[in-house]
Amino acid sequence: MDTFLAENLQFLHCLVELRSPLLDRIMLLITRIGEESVFLLIAIFVFWCVDKRKGYYLLSVGFFGTVINQFLKITVRIPRPWVLDPSLTVVEGAREAATGYSFPSGHTQSIVGTMGGVARFTKRLWLRALCTAAIFAVAFSRLYLGVHTPLDVAASLLIGAVLVFALYPTFLRADEYTMRRIFLFMLVLSMIYLLYVELWQFPAGVDAENLSSAVKNAYTLFGALLGVLLAYYLDTRFIDFRTEAVWWAQLLKLTLGLALVLAVKSGLKAPLAMLFGDHCAAHTVRYFATVLAAGTLWPMTFAWFARLGRK
Repeated sequence: MDTFLAENLQFLHCLVELRSPLLDRIMLLITRIGEESVFLLIAIFVFWCVDKRKGYYLLSVGFFGTVINQFLKITVRIPRPWVLDPSLTVVEGAREAATGYSFPSGHTQSIVGTMGGVARFTKRLWLRALCTAAIFAVAFSRLYLGVHTPLDVAASLLIGAVLVFALYPTFLRADEYTMRRIFLFMLVLSMIYLLYVELWQFPAGVDAENLSSAVKNAYTLFGALLGVLLAYYLDTRFIDFRTEAVWWAQLLKLTLGLALVLAVKSGLKAPLAMLFGDHCAAHTVRYFATVLAAGTLWPMTFAWFARLGRK
């Protein structure tokens, strides 16, 4: 393994020779496409404005990918490239977002789940080509910037691709009963991960910051999955929202809805911090409420948006 990692690091040293100020700026922009915020924006757009079943599919790919990614990071605990090799330089501006352990690459897995999922269900060839280009551009940017090794990126490409192709047929054919079972399984899986990071006796040498990040993410995932399960139940029983509307009404719906969701997410932060202190349970409650706002509260207005523009 040491020889293999050394070869990975040598490849990164070769990429350093390609760097220039202009290319650095371009790669810093490209790598941001793989951030969680971009994934959530696209998933919410699909969920609200295109097809909620496809939206659930994208969110589920992202959830399973995040759990697998976080579990491998805290279990395998491979340090970042510049920690393994202090002589390796990192493009400034990329280090701040490169938190946690290195293996596997979270940005790469996020972009595969997002763009790979869209490419899987769209029939537009140009969109499939664009999604594929985005996947490999982000994957290469992680190597170019020096924040991941080829091993990190390759593992994420493989995990993301497996999830994209394995989950799509299930969501395509699943009835309401099966969908509830899927979300319940996801909730149980998030609970298992939460118990793992809270109760497992990690070695004394484990990085405290990385472990703290894993615990925070575990509580966040658990709260989000609670919200998804309840939102799906309320929609199928009482709301049954539709995504159709004229284009400008869709734009208005998306803009106002995102403002509401961000207001809930940001507005609850301070009160919950006062209530729970430093305990990560605050993240569970905050993301539970945020998901409910996105999956239940705001979709109750969609019938009104659907009437806009009609003669």
